[in-house]
Amino acid sequence: MTLPRMDKTILERASVAREVLKEETFRRIIAIERKRTERTQKPFLLTLFEIDNHQGSRYAESVLDRMICVLLLAIRETDAIGWYTSQTTVGVVFTDLLASDKGTILSAILSKVTTTLRDQLTPDQFTQVSMSFHFFPDHWDNDHPGTPSNQTLYPDLHNSDQGGRSRLGIKRAMDVAGSGLMLTLSAPLLLLIAAVIKASSKGPVLFRQQRVGRYGQHFTFLKFRSMHVNNDTSAHKEFVTKFITSQAQNDASSANGHGPYKLPNDKRVTRVGRFLRKTSLDELPQFLNVFKGEMSLVGPRPPIPYEVAAYQTWHRRRVLEVKPGITGLWQVTGRSRVKFDEMVRLDLRYAASWSPWLDAKILLHTPMAVLKGTGAC
Repeated sequence: MTLPRMDKTILERASVAREVLKEETFRRIIAIERKRTERTQKPFLLTLFEIDNHQGSRYAESVLDRMICVLLLAIRETDAIGWYTSQTTVGVVFTDLLASDKGTILSAILSKVTTTLRDQLTPDQFTQVSMSFHFFPDHWDNDHPGTPSNQTLYPDLHNSDQGGRSRLGIKRAMDVAGSGLMLTLSAPLLLLIAAVIKASSKGPVLFRQQRVGRYGQHFTFLKFRSMHVNNDTSAHKEFVTKFITSQAQNDASSANGHGPYKLPNDKRVTRVGRFLRKTSLDELPQFLNVFKGEMSLVGPRPPIPYEVAAYQTWHRRRVLEVKPGITGLWQVTGRSRVKFDEMVRLDLRYAASWSPWLDAKILLHTPMAVLKGTGAC
C-alpha cells in the first residue's frame, strides 16, 4: 500500500506532531536499544539517510526537511527518528523486530520506505537520497583480523572517547610511563627468564597469539612461552567455551592456582611454565603490548577469537567499551572465584566508572593478588 502524494501543509503538520531527536539524544537511543536487544533478543534495524549535496547545501537541506516529514508518516510510533549526524544524516531505528530471517525484514522495510519516499519526493529529490542498513546484533566474523564490529551501531562509544580526551590522555601517559619503567627495571629478569626457557625446552622464548582488543580489533598478544610447542588447542577451546556458557563453572573455580581460562593439570605446560604461570611472570612481555598502545595497564583481559565466538551479545561489551589490560577489577577482587557472567559485569563496571585514580588503586592492589596466586590469568 502506498501513500497518496501529500501537500506541504500535511507534511509540515506531521513534522510538528512528532519530535525529530537531536544528535546526542538519538545516539543515546541507539545505545539503549542495544541493551534492550541484549535482554529481549529482539533485533533492531538502524537505517541511515543521507542527501547528496552537490547541488548546494540549501537544496540538500530542503530535501532533508521534506524527507524527514515523509519518514514521519511512514514509520511506526515505536520507531525512533533523529539526527545521526546533525543536519547531515537522518537515522531511523526500527525496533522490536522478530528474530527471524534478516533478509526478509530488510526487504519489507526497504520496500515500504523506498516506495513512500518515491511517491512523496520528486524524481530529482529521490535520486539524491542514499540509504544504509545496520542490524543489531551485528554479525561478528571472529576469524577476521580486522574490526568485526559495525562501528556505526556504537556512535556513543566514539562520542565518549571524544568527550573524555583529557582522561584518556592521562591513561595513555600512565600506560607509556608504567610500561616503559617496568620494561627497564625488569630487563635483567626478562633476560634470565628467556635464557631459562630456551635452555629447558625447545621452541621460541615468546608465545604469540591473536587476541581481541577494543572494538574487536585483533592484535598479537605476547607472553613468555610456558608450554611445549605444536600443541593442540581443541581441549582448551572446549574448556573455555564450557566456562563461558556456564557449563564448567565449578571446575574453573575449584582449580587451585589456575585461572578460569587455564586447564588444571594441563600436560602441555612445561615445568618452568608452571612456575611462570603461578607467579604471573609469563605476563611480563605484555608491557610491550601496553607500550605500543594495543593494551592498557588496566582493563578487561583480552580474549582469544574462539572465546568471543562463544559470547552472548551483552558479553561483547567488555571488548568494545575500553581497551584490554594486563590487570583489572576482577583480577584484584574475584579472579578465579567468580563465574564468567560476574567477571563480565566487573569488567563493565570498570568501563562505566574508570578513572586514573581507579586505575592507580587497581595497580596498587595487583601485586598482592599475584602473591596470593588466586587464579593468575
